[in-house]
Amino acid sequence: MAGHLRAVDDMDDLPVYPFTREDRLESHYFMAWERRRWLNSDMRMKGRPECRALYFDLICISFEQSPIGTLPDDMSLLAKLTHTDLGHFEQLCGAAYGPLHKWRRCRCEDEEGVRLYHPVVLRTLNEAVSRKEDNRARMEAANIQKRLQRLRTTVAGFTPDLAKNDAAIRWMDEWLVAEGCEYRNATWIERAMMSWSNHMLDRRMQR
Repeated sequence: MAGHLRAVDDMDDLPVYPFTREDRLESHYFMAWERRRWLNSDMRMKGRPECRALYFDLICISFEQSPIGTLPDDMSLLAKLTHTDLGHFEQLCGAAYGPLHKWRRCRCEDEEGVRLYHPVVLRTLNEAVSRKEDNRARMEAANIQKRLQRLRTTVAGFTPDLAKNDAAIRWMDEWLVAEGCEYRNATWIERAMMSWSNHMLDRRMQR
């Protein structure tokens, strides 16, 4: 492999890659590409066309690897993945702006060997995961609001005044979730209302 990737031989000195084999972005079938950053990068400005093409290929390939965003630390495997002759691939990697430009060695928590990662790819993945978590949080918040509204509407059919009590609606929702209620039929709603009534009675008695 290119000499600059062998600069650190002690595995203890290698950074630990933050993603594991368990981390997935199954629905993330595209990757964000900062075209302005790329258009003005040294790799694009100084790299040979063939090196630039293989460099981009390896970035795309890394998104399909495990852990996601890494590459095997094996020149023969990398040559096969890029459909390139091993000798020719090694020659290209020896250039200042070769296909493995700025790829670095790292340790992965769930395997003994060493793999390669790229800081830009890692940043892109971190941003993708953050967006995924934000979307999940927004969806969960929206689902909770819909669930509360359905509960409020149902409770209003029994006791309109109780349905106007936000604290009661939230308490009963949490009680139903804790009880493992999957289908909120009339029986469950009545039980929730009774539990709320008992809860409030207990609070009064403790004063």
